[in-house]
Amino acid sequence: MHNIVILDAYTVSSTDLNWDALATLGRLTIYDRTAPSETIARAADAEMVLTNKVIIGDAEMEQLPRLKYIGVLATGYNVVDIEAARRRGIIVTNIPAYSTDSVAQMTFAHILNITNRVEHYAREAREGRWTASPDFCYWNEPIRELAHHAIGIVGLGSIGRRVAEIATAMGMEVNVLTSKTPSELPSHYRKSTLEGLLAASDIISLHCPLTPATQHLICDRTLALVRPSTIIVNTGRGPLVDEHAVARALHEGRLGAYAADVVGTEPAAADNPLLTAPRCYLTPHIAWASLEARKRLIEIATQNVEAYQQGAPQNVIVN
Repeated sequence: MHNIVILDAYTVSSTDLNWDALATLGRLTIYDRTAPSETIARAADAEMVLTNKVIIGDAEMEQLPRLKYIGVLATGYNVVDIEAARRRGIIVTNIPAYSTDSVAQMTFAHILNITNRVEHYAREAREGRWTASPDFCYWNEPIRELAHHAIGIVGLGSIGRRVAEIATAMGMEVNVLTSKTPSELPSHYRKSTLEGLLAASDIISLHCPLTPATQHLICDRTLALVRPSTIIVNTGRGPLVDEHAVARALHEGRLGAYAADVVGTEPAAADNPLLTAPRCYLTPHIAWASLEARKRLIEIATQNVEAYQQGAPQNVIVN
């Protein structure tokens, strides 16, 4: 019987989902969370290990001679040393595109919160200011319409494409930074350079992978190119932005607003400058975590394991 271990199941299944289907495929051991010091002991007898954020590097693989398969419970797979797995013939799979709609939805939740001031006006109503208004309506902060404004989308993978589709439906102009050629893009998308996109967009949404080339893509130099009213949204990876540079730009009025579902170190450190910056809106890495997306993740993870067991692995990063 296959021995399967999940090292950090809680963020995926929490208290509302289960791994029953996966349990039919072998002897399954589930841990809610695993500290680095616990990884080897917990995975020692496993042929198959599933991990979301627990790191399985070269040192861990060296001490896990029974390990044949690593299933990453996410799309990104930076928690696994891919080259070490390849050298050892360990198959690594991931879960592609399970959260596309959820992350795109959170992107626009942030955008609409800023432009329509949803959080602000709900608080104003709760605190009695609408009740005390002499008029049938009440506002003390401007509300912005998205139609005919420009959104700049950095990275046109599955999530970036969905954001572009929603933006188009809302009447926005779409600027894109992508490796795709103009002939591969819808005719109303404007392919741009980073500098051109930053200068021409009212809203900038980050959806590119984190690589050495994209780390701190948003920094003092690039922030100097945006308008003071520009909104930047990051539902990609925290290190795509220099958080200190963004906080300075917000404090100095050089950036309209910043919204993010990710930060460089998670959970956010108490001294993260974004936590105290004005017009900064952070959510705690939950864009991927809708009930529907987590159900899909578990279903695909189970299918990945079954495909491996049948000798025809799918969603393979390393084979």
